[in-house]
Amino acid sequence: MSETDAVLLIGATGVEPIAALLRRCGLDLQRVAEDQPIPGSYWGEPEAGLLGATVYVRNDTPVHSALHEACHTMCMTAERRARLVTDAGGDFDEENAVCYLQICLAAQLPDVGADRLMTDMDRWGYTFRLGSTQAWFEAETAGERAWLQRHGLLDASGLPTYQVRT
Repeated sequence: MSETDAVLLIGATGVEPIAALLRRCGLDLQRVAEDQPIPGSYWGEPEAGLLGATVYVRNDTPVHSALHEACHTMCMTAERRARLVTDAGGDFDEENAVCYLQICLAAQLPDVGADRLMTDMDRWGYTFRLGSTQAWFEAETAGERAWLQRHGLLDASGLPTYQVRT
């Protein structure tokens, strides 16, 4: 993979903008030292990890991974969140809602943006029936948007509420 094909990493954007966004959502983002393992990483390093309402990252963690794991935490029930260790679980509808919400949150980060995040999701290996994340997001996500609105994670206009599911 060439440098121009590389996914955007936490080290390139800095932790603080993402940490500030997650704080608005009631989550904590913890940076892990480069020579340390990432606690709660389901996919293995350098992917983000989850323990409760804390997302763990290193500088080499992809931004899309940090946002995806954060959105899992936001989309799950309070009961699941309280006992969360590594595996977010959830069903098909929740997983798709997580993917939709991470794109909405990326749009709020000036150094990331929705378009870049969708490109990075494709590079990582997300697959959608329409062939790309952007095609899926633009044409096939009415159900995901409704799910997120029903659970209070998006407002009526489709913008993030910065809340977690209760």
